[in-house]
Amino acid sequence: MSTSTNPSIHGRNGTANRTMNAMTNATRNGPGHGAGKASTPEATRRPRLSGMTWLVWRQHRAAFWTLLAATVLCVAWMVYQRAQMMDFLHAYGFPAKNLDDAGKQFDPYIGAFTSVTTGLTAIPVMLGVLLGAPLLAGDLENGTAKLIAAQSVSRNRWLATKLALTGLVVTVTTVTLSAVFAWWWNPVKLHYLDIDWTSREFFNTTGPAPVALALLSVFGGVLIGVILRRTLAAMVVTLGFTVALQAVWGYFKLSLGDILTATSKPVSPGTTITFPSVPRTAHVVDTSYVSGSGKPFDLTTCTDTLSEQATTSCMKKADIVGASIDYIPISQMSSMQWFGASVLFALTAGIVVFLFVWGRKRLV
Repeated sequence: MSTSTNPSIHGRNGTANRTMNAMTNATRNGPGHGAGKASTPEATRRPRLSGMTWLVWRQHRAAFWTLLAATVLCVAWMVYQRAQMMDFLHAYGFPAKNLDDAGKQFDPYIGAFTSVTTGLTAIPVMLGVLLGAPLLAGDLENGTAKLIAAQSVSRNRWLATKLALTGLVVTVTTVTLSAVFAWWWNPVKLHYLDIDWTSREFFNTTGPAPVALALLSVFGGVLIGVILRRTLAAMVVTLGFTVALQAVWGYFKLSLGDILTATSKPVSPGTTITFPSVPRTAHVVDTSYVSGSGKPFDLTTCTDTLSEQATTSCMKKADIVGASIDYIPISQMSSMQWFGASVLFALTAGIVVFLFVWGRKRLV
């Protein structure tokens, strides 16, 4: 009986059968196989995907092309915004003139930063939910995984191709976006005080941080999909996983750096305290008074007094002789990102190993 008259192949099984036919043709001949095409020198010289790589690309080409197209559009927008910002800086007289004095003139360019960083910080979450979770859960749900397991191609090769091609696309897009955004921000990075480099909008969108967050989100979503074996359920759980990942990353982010302390010169107790200076773009972690014995006091010490004389008396009683500022300079930003990214890369590698050791047994 022909497949056109067998009702069992329709619906979910129809998708699985189409994938099986494509896989069979791809693994035997590669795309574009035929007497007329294979014999031409142009066809043999032209680089083309073939075999399992071609099959995986074809299966997920809509998601891959959408991701690549969105990257191109975002890069074009950032290049345009940087050109606009550089025109303003040249007309303003930067760097001879302090950019902090620009006031509202520079607000439109800060708004452009904000609009782009909002989208960039959401990329790991969106990739985990829309790309990672359905990657294998869809095959397990519609039966494609069982058909592939019955073919000559091993599950290890199928899984490796899926993960490698997906990881490559994610890496290319996030590296490109990270590099272009850093290039856009770099001219004012050390000069504009209203931009906090430790915020997620800037720390999570430059250097290796966005790549590491995106890969862990995607492969974490893949693992969740293998466990749940249902696309919608995997997407919902992956959403919670990626949001939790962002929260944990934000909580431990500052611990990746070395906190430095600047201390003012000691003065007599009760004398006006002069706070020490720190680098312009440093992130201040804490500010406190310091007693003669080196004990720190909160800045609210003696603030409940009603008069200047009472405040002076309180400061003398507490033996406060100076002040200190704990801070992290922007020069540590790159090392903090690489240290944190190395941890995320290690977790991602652990997930991949777990998928091959345990997860491949469930791909049936």
